[in-house]
Amino acid sequence: MNKQYDVVILGAGVTGLTLAHKLNKKGINFCVLDKQMQAGGVINTQSENGFVFESGPNSGIVSHPEVVALFDELGDAIKVEKGNDLVKIRYVLKNGEWHALPHSPISAVSTPLFTLKDKFRILGEPFRAKGTNPDETLAELVKRRMGNSFLDYAIDPFILGIYAGDPAQLVTRYAMPKLYNLEQTYGSFIGGARKKAREPKTELEKRTDRAVFSIEGGLSGLTNALLRSAGESNFCFGASDVVVKPNNGIYQVSYAVDGTSHQIQANKVITTFGSVGLEEALPFVEPQQMQHLTNLKYARVVEVSLGFDNWDGRPLDGFGGLIPHKEQRNLLGVLFMSSLFKGRAPEGGALVTIFMGGVRNEGLCDLNDDELLQVLEDEFVDLMKVTTFNPSLVKIKRYSHAIPQYGISSGERFQAIEGVQQQYPGLIIAGNLRDGIGMADRIKQATLIAKELGA
Repeated sequence: MNKQYDVVILGAGVTGLTLAHKLNKKGINFCVLDKQMQAGGVINTQSENGFVFESGPNSGIVSHPEVVALFDELGDAIKVEKGNDLVKIRYVLKNGEWHALPHSPISAVSTPLFTLKDKFRILGEPFRAKGTNPDETLAELVKRRMGNSFLDYAIDPFILGIYAGDPAQLVTRYAMPKLYNLEQTYGSFIGGARKKAREPKTELEKRTDRAVFSIEGGLSGLTNALLRSAGESNFCFGASDVVVKPNNGIYQVSYAVDGTSHQIQANKVITTFGSVGLEEALPFVEPQQMQHLTNLKYARVVEVSLGFDNWDGRPLDGFGGLIPHKEQRNLLGVLFMSSLFKGRAPEGGALVTIFMGGVRNEGLCDLNDDELLQVLEDEFVDLMKVTTFNPSLVKIKRYSHAIPQYGISSGERFQAIEGVQQQYPGLIIAGNLRDGIGMADRIKQATLIAKELGA
């Protein structure tokens, strides 16, 4: 007989783990299938030679109340570590020099990052008319409200840091919905932010401070705690060739482990792994609908962790540095990990994380390790002012589907998701193809789905 579950979750990343944690708390019968041999998806903390580094996301942001609530639920199972005061200092490269990114209208007036003309535009931003094009790109919106230099040296590096993307290809209402809603609701970014800050808030909202966070010992501490809370016996790792088929109001889910075929049944199925692999897992979805679901570009990214036993470069006195596309460099940015969180490098040493590639420089992802390190060394020595490039730790990780790009096709994708879910009750298509790309977005999405399922 096929084993029967109330819910089958496909994918054991942050979305699947958070959902499983919620379901287990309510005693709902579920199973999680994942092709990898461990939980966490792309999150994977590693330790070597006194360095603690991440393979995947390096930190999260407490940007939704659901994140605060999850931390409360996990309690002593995790020790949340928030970035120190250096988090507030974020550098942007201009003409080969690092400048702190302004964090207020006053600092925006004094910074060398923006032209004098655009500084006046920033001061006049609260009085500018709101946009009327719902499909306006982020680049179009920012140029209209703030000017070209603000786009080049504030928004472009910011988007490189989040999406590894191109503001001219990202549609604001999909990629940055909070920014879009500020203008549409309040008529202004600056004025809207001030008005929104004065609105009444729940206790959880008051604690949603947008702080940068990790977990003591690394982000795997969070995914491991979620795995334990969800019950490891409810997970099946190494599950390949997963195929879902609707059958008389229930779903047949087949998969293989170590070459042996298995089949289970579920009243509900939730996919959490994004658009890649959906076509194979859901073969019953009509081809045109599936095309809308999978018509999603992902940025290709290379992540390099560098550990130095003795740091002799420029002071690591901030969150890190972002490099605008206009600077025509081969790095997207550098994170100063050992300055933000404790225990990431030996005393006197440093751990930095470098990102390369992205949608406008994907060719770097095709270089072999030696070629990549040569490109990186030339840039790193110049930008970080190290005397010699002699890291004692070098870890390179390539991601062919790193970050989804919420462009003009997003509306069709969201409509297709709704259509498929209505056509097949009990099927929920989740993951980073909708509802945002960050860790906090995944936690929020899973929490809302859990409520929908009665957890």
